[in-house]
Amino acid sequence: MSITYRSDVKISSDQFIDVLKRSTLDERRPVNSPERIQKMLDHGNILVTAWDGDLLVGVSRALSDFSFCCYLSDLAVDVKYQKKGIGKKLIDETHVAAGLLTTLILLAAPAAAAYYPKIGMEQFSDCFIIRRK
Repeated sequence: MSITYRSDVKISSDQFIDVLKRSTLDERRPVNSPERIQKMLDHGNILVTAWDGDLLVGVSRALSDFSFCCYLSDLAVDVKYQKKGIGKKLIDETHVAAGLLTTLILLAAPAAAAYYPKIGMEQFSDCFIIRRK
């Protein structure tokens, strides 16, 4: 298996929804609203994709100011491709794209919270949110 990582490819909302479903991230994303998914793609400013040939197997979508912070909003890897280092590589490539002087920030899904310390991310307890309405 040879995975190719790209940050110069735009993907369609259908491709994004498909990989979200194959990763189980669809449980926490508005996959039944293609218009909303398209807005997510349009307004994120970093998109790193992982490909096995022509098959999209992973996505990292982030928002950054390229100077101080980068919020990694979506990390999705097809369940058939998990535990192969693809998620970590997507995170690393996202951080490089944002600039290594940025702090990379993400909110983990409860089921994925144990994953991030294993790949070297520091857990930060002082996060606050206002839930979407």
